[in-house]
Amino acid sequence: MRQLSETLVIATRGRGLTEITDKVSAWVTASGIATGLLTLFVRHTSASLLIQENADPAVLRDLERFFARLVPDGDALFEHRQEGPDDMPAHVRSALTQTHLSIPVVVGAPALGTWQGIYLYEHRSAPARREVVLHLIGD
Repeated sequence: MRQLSETLVIATRGRGLTEITDKVSAWVTASGIATGLLTLFVRHTSASLLIQENADPAVLRDLERFFARLVPDGDALFEHRQEGPDDMPAHVRSALTQTHLSIPVVVGAPALGTWQGIYLYEHRSAPARREVVLHLIGD
């Protein structure tokens, strides 16, 4: 059994989903591990990770419209506004999604479905530099 880890640095363009499937898959392939478990963890409280459809970009736009309605910027409900009107909504969005993913590795690749992609979901309005820690264990 072997273990490897790596930190991906992802530059976001601001709020929205950034697909990282290719970077993650390339790292898994280069590892030489054929069967195992891949864990991804985002090291931030205002960003998250999702496995989502990567065939139709309308899915990503619809998700963003849903979250904009569910957790609007500047909502008077929130006390925490230290970094602007999108600060607390970003934390709520992160709490409602996921900060980590576990994906089986089969035949040297993440065992994603046909239309599945791995995304970093930036919840802040401004561009940011985000870190995603990858950990792989297997043979």
